[in-house]
Amino acid sequence: MLLCQAQGRISGLPTAVPIAAAGCIAACGMLGQPSAADRTKGECARKAGFVVEAAFRFWRQEDWPAAYRILCNRATLAGSGRIAKLLQMKNEKPELKRALKNRHVQLIALGGAIGTGLFLGSAGTIQMAGPAVLISYALGGFIAFMIMRQLGEMMAQEPVAGSFSNLAHKYWGDFPGLLSGWNYWILYVLVGMSELSAVAVYVQYWFPSIQPWQTTAFFFLLITGVNLCHVSLFGEMEFWFASIKIVAIVSMILLGSFLLFSGHAGPDAAVSNLWTHGGFLPHGWEGVFTALAVVAFSFGGLELVGIAAAETDNPRVTIPKAVNQIIYRILIFYIGALLVLLTLHPWSQLGAPVDKSHWAQAMVASPFVQIFDLIGIPFAAHVLNFVVLTAALSVYNGCVYCNSRMLFGLALQGNAPKAFGTVSARGVPVYALLISSLATLICVIINYAMPGKALGLLMSLVVAALVINWAMISLTHLKFRAAMVRAGEVIHFKSLWHPFTNYLCLLVMAMVLAVLVIIGESLAVMLAPIWIAFVWLGYKLKKQSKHLPPSMSK
Repeated sequence: MLLCQAQGRISGLPTAVPIAAAGCIAACGMLGQPSAADRTKGECARKAGFVVEAAFRFWRQEDWPAAYRILCNRATLAGSGRIAKLLQMKNEKPELKRALKNRHVQLIALGGAIGTGLFLGSAGTIQMAGPAVLISYALGGFIAFMIMRQLGEMMAQEPVAGSFSNLAHKYWGDFPGLLSGWNYWILYVLVGMSELSAVAVYVQYWFPSIQPWQTTAFFFLLITGVNLCHVSLFGEMEFWFASIKIVAIVSMILLGSFLLFSGHAGPDAAVSNLWTHGGFLPHGWEGVFTALAVVAFSFGGLELVGIAAAETDNPRVTIPKAVNQIIYRILIFYIGALLVLLTLHPWSQLGAPVDKSHWAQAMVASPFVQIFDLIGIPFAAHVLNFVVLTAALSVYNGCVYCNSRMLFGLALQGNAPKAFGTVSARGVPVYALLISSLATLICVIINYAMPGKALGLLMSLVVAALVINWAMISLTHLKFRAAMVRAGEVIHFKSLWHPFTNYLCLLVMAMVLAVLVIIGESLAVMLAPIWIAFVWLGYKLKKQSKHLPPSMSK
């Protein structure tokens, strides 16, 4: 405010008055209590000269930044660090902090991929495909890995806030950048809703009397509060969340294997469960491909690595390492865990047997919890329920984080209100985070209005948005690679089998949309083009407003 006064913008006062006031205040701040070394007339005159020089620049109105620098630098030299700090804070441009370490990013990559899709959604996929669900997860995992290699190539080359939305904007065009950014944002709003809905299911395993909306409201407030703090706190929280998941899944695989081969799992446990009870392909190849929709939901979240790139220390080393480890994690944590699960008990008794058009009804409880209940180890079931609860909270925590960063990136592009492009002193985009969290709050209303159907509806909407998201990554990567080749740039981390895998991924994405129609979730498929048209309309209106006179634009 004082500096604004120094600019002579106080109504009704001569210009010299605010200049003199600013000069006196700055002089007092810089002179402070004179030390023994500062009591000479020459030193005082020198400091006064600094003030006169700055005030003169204000009076001439010729160089405001230079005046700021003079006051800041001279105040620092004169020993008045407090005044200098205040002046620098006034002109400082906040930005995201590179506070995420390698261990954070490695666990974020894993945490985003292990959540409701595996622990709860697998109940539906097992009922749709039987033991052949292992093929579904292997195929889905391969496609997910190819897309993450494409994303990894782009983010290792250009680690920017907003992930591939900025790259789509830069290498493809304004509308692709706008669509990919806002679609990613709405995708993770929906994922956050799904994870919060799943949390309510897990809590009801212990406390059936607690209403789903009460659970979602409580954890909504908790996770939002954590993300409002420094990004390093988010990284630490996600690190420990993911660590719990890793230890639990590895322990479950080891315990399940021990029970299977030691004979302590009961008479129903046998490797032959993989091909008895209707065979390995009880619903044929149709069942394998039908399960792909829920499998796609399971792998949604791997893109969190790209979002974290802008806040990662040494991204050209960290990002490739995190992406390359995805394939091993899929093999161990998805296929390995489900393989053990399917041998411990007949697959037909996991979840609730339903026809393929009502797949969401199978998700009455986590099959990982069910299996230990069925073989008579209730203590292990309670431990696993805690783990799957932690897993869902982990993914929701990641959703809140990446949503705020995507909205922040959109604001920097000019595709979202400028307020979303500001950050706090801790490097947190507070406004972007709060609006993203408030959008997720709709989940509480959905769980209140339709407590038994909320999760299935949200999961199908997530899959439709995820298809658009992954398709945009593959298409943006094609544009990105072409630009790199034209510019003669050296690519630090190449994707695999370009461009064949790009087109393969696009083909599979179209197949997933067809699967959604088959399993009775055509609403999500119909909403996808409507959503794209809505974003396009917003883009055209925004573009048109730029060509209007300022008064009409306002």
